Amino acid sequence: MKVHASIPRDEGNRMPLSEQEQRLLEEMERSLYQNDADFVATANPRRGRPNYTLVVLGILVALLGVATLVAGVVVHLPLVGVLGFAIMFAGVLLAMAPPRKQAGFAPREAPRPSSSKPRSNSFMQGLNDRWDRHQDGRE
Repeated sequence: MKVHASIPRDEGNRMPLSEQEQRLLEEMERSLYQNDADFVATANPRRGRPNYTLVVLGILVALLGVATLVAGVVVHLPLVGVLGFAIMFAGVLLAMAPPRKQAGFAPREAPRPSSSKPRSNSFMQGLNDRWDRHQDGRE
């Protein structure tokens, strides 16, 4: 005799959202879509074409690193193996590096008008200024 356990489904007893809850839910959805768009824009720095020369060079350097690593294992020299791993890692980083921006195509930032408050040259003030420029979309 088999006994089947079933989860009771209570589909008929749903309570609709109030108008305030619906507005709050819609506001949260809009905020989520806005934040996701901002995240995608900042998380994807590769907007241009990849530099295929660097990709091929990086692959070749990584293969050289693998060969050096294997050679270090064969000759029983851990230092050569570690060096091979470092070379391989550098090759992978080189192949995956984002393309550099061309100097002639980068938009130049307009000079900001000088403010009446004195400018502090402290490290934290520089970080705050950079954060403000980032939030304004200028960096």
